[in-house]
Amino acid sequence: MFAIIRTGGKQYKVEKGLEIWVEKLEKNEGDSVEFTDVLLVCDQDKLSTGPNLKATVSGKVVKQNRRKKILVFKQRRRKRYRRTKGHRQYYTAVQIDDIRIN
Repeated sequence: MFAIIRTGGKQYKVEKGLEIWVEKLEKNEGDSVEFTDVLLVCDQDKLSTGPNLKATVSGKVVKQNRRKKILVFKQRRRKRYRRTKGHRQYYTAVQIDDIRIN
């Protein structure tokens, strides 16, 4: 059984027991989280989708952290303009516990 959920402006394919990294959620480690914006649920050969799908995906927050640093480099040619900037995005690691169709 798997589901497609939407959170943080992105879509994720989730299964029971899977750990996913989503955009930062205002939760503490160990808290439970529930995703209600479920786009698709597939159970064996039964596929459920549509705007009136009543399904929830629940999980537990495993970790709050920051991703690996990326470098952003700007340059204007022939103008002696160069800027280097680093960025680390916050994320929340969520362990998926259950997928329910209501």
